[in-house]
Amino acid sequence: MSTDFGASLLDRLQGSEPTEAQLKKMSFLEEKRSRIDVDCLRDNTLKMRDWYNERDAFVNGNDEIKENFWVRVFANAPSEIDQYIMTPDAAALGSTLKNLKVDRFELNEQGKGEPRSIRLTFEFRTGEENPFFENEKLVKELYWRRRSVKTADGKTKSWEGLVSEPVRIQWKKDMDLTKGLLDAACDLAEAEKGGKDRKKLPELEKLKNKIVELETTADQEEDEDEDFPLSPAGASFFAFFGYRGNDVSAEESKAATQQADERFAKLSKGETVEDEEEEEDEEFEDIEVFPDGEQLAIAIADDLWPHALELFSKLFTSNL
Repeated sequence: MSTDFGASLLDRLQGSEPTEAQLKKMSFLEEKRSRIDVDCLRDNTLKMRDWYNERDAFVNGNDEIKENFWVRVFANAPSEIDQYIMTPDAAALGSTLKNLKVDRFELNEQGKGEPRSIRLTFEFRTGEENPFFENEKLVKELYWRRRSVKTADGKTKSWEGLVSEPVRIQWKKDMDLTKGLLDAACDLAEAEKGGKDRKKLPELEKLKNKIVELETTADQEEDEDEDFPLSPAGASFFAFFGYRGNDVSAEESKAATQQADERFAKLSKGETVEDEEEEEDEEFEDIEVFPDGEQLAIAIADDLWPHALELFSKLFTSNL
């Protein structure tokens, strides 16, 4: 046994590497696990729907709890969410947020559909009670989509993840916490609906310039004030509503999913299939205003929404 305390774990590894056949088997087992996870999510979503309705009825039926329920929940949010809420965001959420609703909206009552798609509905105070924006509701729908493409050299590359459309916020004068970033993302998305080439749209250049401008400002602010670290996304929590992810239509995703299912069925029978490579999501790299949008949406749906009662009670139970 080695007693070299300076050696890393990698340095200590000895022996032969896995064979190609073993690597293929490991890849198959990982895909099988992933599919089981999706089935468990589907079953759990159906089983929990009545409980969520019961929880909502309890919260909404008690005014003293309902008043600041979701503000307290976000105040105790896990780090996967809290890290994206900067000081101005906390001020906006803390004074205006009334309710949150999470739906696996593509999953029907019979358990058919995609359980990983998420709808987040935020409800806010309005009028003079909301000095930041006019919207009573902000609804962010994120669809789980898959894409498979053939490269010039004949290889198959696949991508899957959450895609969405930017959601515009009607900011009150001088109160835009995204500093024009969200509006620029919405302007580009709306211009694209005219069927024009994105690369030729003036809105594309405006968005790119806005991203560079805010990145430069963020770097300067971080150097000047280390006591208040910036969000990992480099932008306000509200820029999340501008997240896009990728361009994958429902039809394209359906075809790619069918191909993936057929491929997995062959693998399950021990048949030989063509290797797949993961496709890098580079198309939106330069224009994605909230790169961590998928991670944040999943964290809200998986970590905050189910555990809201526990997070709300955290301050009170810690004093018992």
